[in-house]
Amino acid sequence: MNAADRRLSILQQHLTQGEYSAFSDGLSLSPTLAEPSVWSHVPQAPPDAILGITEAFKADNDSKKLNLGVGAYRTEEGKPLVLKSVKKAEQKVVNDPNANKEYLGIAGNPDFCKLSAKLAFGADSKALQEGRAATVQSLSGTGSLRVGAEFLALHYPLKLIYIPSPTWANHNKIFPLAGIQIRNYRYYKPSTRGLDFEGMCEDLSSAPVGSVVLLHACAHNPTGVDPTPEQWQGILKVVQERRLLPFFDSAYQGFASGDLERDATAVRMFTDAGVELILSQSYAKNMGLYGERIGSLTVITSDPKTTKKVDSQLKSVIRPMYSNPPRHGAAIVTAILSDPELYSQWKVELKGMADRIITMREKLHSALKEVGAPGTWDHIISQIGMFSYTGLTKAQVQHMTKKYHIYMTMDGRISMAGLSGSSCKYLAEAMKDAVENVKA
Repeated sequence: MNAADRRLSILQQHLTQGEYSAFSDGLSLSPTLAEPSVWSHVPQAPPDAILGITEAFKADNDSKKLNLGVGAYRTEEGKPLVLKSVKKAEQKVVNDPNANKEYLGIAGNPDFCKLSAKLAFGADSKALQEGRAATVQSLSGTGSLRVGAEFLALHYPLKLIYIPSPTWANHNKIFPLAGIQIRNYRYYKPSTRGLDFEGMCEDLSSAPVGSVVLLHACAHNPTGVDPTPEQWQGILKVVQERRLLPFFDSAYQGFASGDLERDATAVRMFTDAGVELILSQSYAKNMGLYGERIGSLTVITSDPKTTKKVDSQLKSVIRPMYSNPPRHGAAIVTAILSDPELYSQWKVELKGMADRIITMREKLHSALKEVGAPGTWDHIISQIGMFSYTGLTKAQVQHMTKKYHIYMTMDGRISMAGLSGSSCKYLAEAMKDAVENVKA
């Protein structure tokens, strides 16, 4: 037996003892019948609604197709936008000779945390001046919500949160996964396509004392319907009377109106009133840092001693979850918020994005009137932010997708950032057709 045959014989002996079969007439590499996977019982998860829309849009070859489901800003040409201020800040970060890739602390970049709190609560905030804010860096808005939910589950006595109906879909998943029960409060009124202020206040007034209440700081997703300053005062009164704990989700500061101060009105109103609260912040929309996953979570307490304890427990939540956050996004945000020139440039670009969306609302509203779409469409211009709740039904949405190749979520929500001046009339004609010919 030569060396090659000897090696083959040894290999055959090993394989006959393992998961392959060897036969006298040669070597077979056919695997034996495998046992069922230990994961075979795992059910198929439903597809993500937004991802499904995007995939269908990509597969559509029609030249007039529109993707109005995407939750990200687009230029007039339908392209993603990287802000000039972000590019400059990133270059500044990359060129820093002292930069490194070491781990951040559990709470993240401390300068980023201070600047984020200042952006949200204002430089003159008593809560910040008195040391009553515990802020940690997070994995954008979703990450901060999850950390906040876990913190509540561990340390808040009432495991119950009231969330608006409707709300961002992830809210319905994040809190139950942390062991927090969710209940809905009325928010959107289909008959007026506006805020159901009376229903909202009634539901929150009947909530158990001490319940957590999730509030969209501005540019409510998905409806684009926000309370007025006077209505926020009414909501604040209910919160104080029922001793509710507000959990603000701020994903659009500056992106909604183009004014950073105006979009922080509700958060600052509640904080200045002495209310303890939680705030989730994201820089995905207002700096276009979608893929950097950069945000923060702040807990406002009643005294500095409590703040230190809360800060320690937030770190205790983060450590076993993801240990510490990434450096790069925080470095970009810090560079912009700490540099007067970059900060000024960012504010101009931020207003430019907000203004383009406002312009798209005006053009779509005009186009709907021009084509004679039945009903009133004033809600298109009264709503604010990236999204508009059109009032279209699921059947009407499906009709528009099939006939006009226009993609949006089945609840009739459209992303105004997905529109351009040239596509507004096309969308208006499709909406007119759907309203006139498809039963609601």
